[in-house]
Amino acid sequence: MKEKVVAINRVAKVVKGGRRFSFSAIVVVGDGNGTVGYGLGKANEVTDAIAKGIDDAKKNLVKVPLYKHTVPHKMEGKYSGGFVLVQPAAAGTGVIAGGAMRAVFESAGIKDVLAKSKGSSNPHNVVKATFDALLKMRDPMQIAQARGITLAQVFNG
Repeated sequence: MKEKVVAINRVAKVVKGGRRFSFSAIVVVGDGNGTVGYGLGKANEVTDAIAKGIDDAKKNLVKVPLYKHTVPHKMEGKYSGGFVLVQPAAAGTGVIAGGAMRAVFESAGIKDVLAKSKGSSNPHNVVKATFDALLKMRDPMQIAQARGITLAQVFNG
């Protein structure tokens, strides 16, 4: 499993003796072959927060459809104020996406994709919106079988 830390946030609680700092970390884990998950960890130390985030991400793994190292079709994802647009790209294009989305795509094993984050730039919302877009995608092989046509007919009409 590949682990990527998307964001670390330091929060302060004001107590009688001063400020007490705590950390939250968003972590994305994936096997590079279509399985990916994200998690949030909170602790008083950065390393503990990351470890908790990894454990949480491994509990929330999902399978996303891949087609020739890219996404099968264009899709929009939404979570709260975060909107993302994800579309397939030709081989050799690479991952053209912002920081939070890039971590999700690389962990999932998507090598060529065009993506744009619209709306909120908050890493929490962007990661969840990206997962929303990936989970709404449908596998071309399953669509071909359901319609009783070949894979080429799915893409070419």
